[in-house]
Amino acid sequence: MSDFKAPLTWINGERGGGISPLDRGFAYGDGLFETCRVDRGSIPLWQQHLKRLSQSAEKLSIPFDINLLQLYLKVVFDDLGAASGVLKLTLTRGEGGRGYGLPEAVRPNWVVLFTPGEIPMDSSPCSVRVCRQRLSRNASLAGLKHLNRLENILARAEWSDSAIAEGLMLDDTGRVIEATSHNLFALIDGVWCTPELGEAGVRGVMRQLVIEELAPALGVEVAERALSLEHIASARELMVCNSVRAIRPVDCVLDSDGRELVLFDSAEQGLRLHRALDDWMSKRGSKHQWDK
Repeated sequence: MSDFKAPLTWINGERGGGISPLDRGFAYGDGLFETCRVDRGSIPLWQQHLKRLSQSAEKLSIPFDINLLQLYLKVVFDDLGAASGVLKLTLTRGEGGRGYGLPEAVRPNWVVLFTPGEIPMDSSPCSVRVCRQRLSRNASLAGLKHLNRLENILARAEWSDSAIAEGLMLDDTGRVIEATSHNLFALIDGVWCTPELGEAGVRGVMRQLVIEELAPALGVEVAERALSLEHIASARELMVCNSVRAIRPVDCVLDSDGRELVLFDSAEQGLRLHRALDDWMSKRGSKHQWDK
């Protein structure tokens, strides 16, 4: 399929259709999702997405059938061909009756939403602000990309200025956790420090790629630490990252009233990681398990 404009949907491998109001993902946010960059019919970080999704499904006790997922995605990519855009993959626990109790027979639903269009991997420095909205701490849900994202929605509603790319979110103790839709790294004393996510936040797949492969390949140390705004202010560089927008340096942090809080005059190490990601994607990021 080479010519389409509107977002496309597949439900359990079938094109079009919709979700029942009895679906627990709709009714209670009982599910998970992955937002994936698609480049010419390929999901560059598919193995990372798949690992997080399967581990998160196990934690929430949602049945996860990898063979069924591969079958559904083959249908999707047979339709899409070599298209580029953003694919959102949602797994819900399926339909259930009234109340929070789990249904006796759990039949998960897989929903795919694809929005076509080229997504640039922008390496130009951006501005971010500190959000007033705080993240709740909940160790049982920390790290998961579950469907309950109201705190992020409220945080993102705090600004409309297109010159501000992101908002930094803190927990109720004042620790910096993440941005509304990105993870973050601060270069402090030569170490790329990223917030600990044991009580809040999402363990992004791009974050994991930086920690496990990109930074080590450059000989740069990475550490997960408790970070405050004071730590951010003392950093040499700051960058945000996610699987769709990749890695982007930050040149300015504003407070919640729009006043300048921190200026960064260097993006050298962040750009090194951006170039390393380009190289990684060109060599290793294009294969899928459904490519047979």
